[in-house]
Amino acid sequence: METLTQIHKRALKEHWAVPHFNFSTLTQLNGILDALKETRSPAALGTSEGERKFVGAKQALYLIKSFREEEGIPVFLNADHHKTPEAAIEAFDAGYESIHADFSKESFEDNITKVKKVVDYVKSKRPNVEVEGELGYFVTESSKIYKEVIEIPQESYTQPNQAAEFVKRTGIDRFAPVIGNLHGIAANEPKIRFDLVKKLREELPDITFVLHGGSGISDKDMKKLVEMGFNNIHISTELRVAYTDALRKELVEKPDEVAPYHYLDQARKATAEKVKEKIAIFGSLNRY
Repeated sequence: METLTQIHKRALKEHWAVPHFNFSTLTQLNGILDALKETRSPAALGTSEGERKFVGAKQALYLIKSFREEEGIPVFLNADHHKTPEAAIEAFDAGYESIHADFSKESFEDNITKVKKVVDYVKSKRPNVEVEGELGYFVTESSKIYKEVIEIPQESYTQPNQAAEFVKRTGIDRFAPVIGNLHGIAANEPKIRFDLVKKLREELPDITFVLHGGSGISDKDMKKLVEMGFNNIHISTELRVAYTDALRKELVEKPDEVAPYHYLDQARKATAEKVKEKIAIFGSLNRY
């Protein structure tokens, strides 16, 4: 089976994107994996710090390993948006197979120093584990649906003149920029700065580009981003919404049902359907 790095490199060369889906319940995870089996798509599956603590680090790891071994699906567990070096290292020591060291709200120099600390630690112990760094910062959260219009301040965008220096000095494997994408879903559709994407790709032609805040971006813009070199795309909020809406509907329609596996089935199916929608857009169908 290919490594995550090999899959990312192939996706960049072939102009498709490896999907990254977050989960915090077994039902969500089962829905995601139902879709991956049907579509034969590789994927990274992630837990944020909060999701990791809710699910359990070892529990998440062994669930992913069991599906990979039993089903033959190339899935990898990522520690998504870990906000301190200590948290990132803790996830790595627990066995996580990929680390997102997110210190994007720190100063440029502090961001570099802290990411490099994680990279040095990870590479000294398991060199094949990818580490991701983020430059530019989000003004929204993935756990929210915003009813208001969200404007992105200019200073939060990734600066092209800093990007190459950031990657070189940290030694990261994946680079996550801010190019108009938003965490969560806002009242307005995100306005993607394709001019900025072009400049960043010119500065960094070979590294994996990670798109966070994929929820809410139009299909047209998403396909263009993939074509321009985003070969790893994160979806979380849209999965949460699909899961929660289906669960709420089931609980209303089946008020006397007390067996969870009876009222969670539609939430699982809704999650799977949303995952399949994204896989079709990312072009990761039948890639293993």
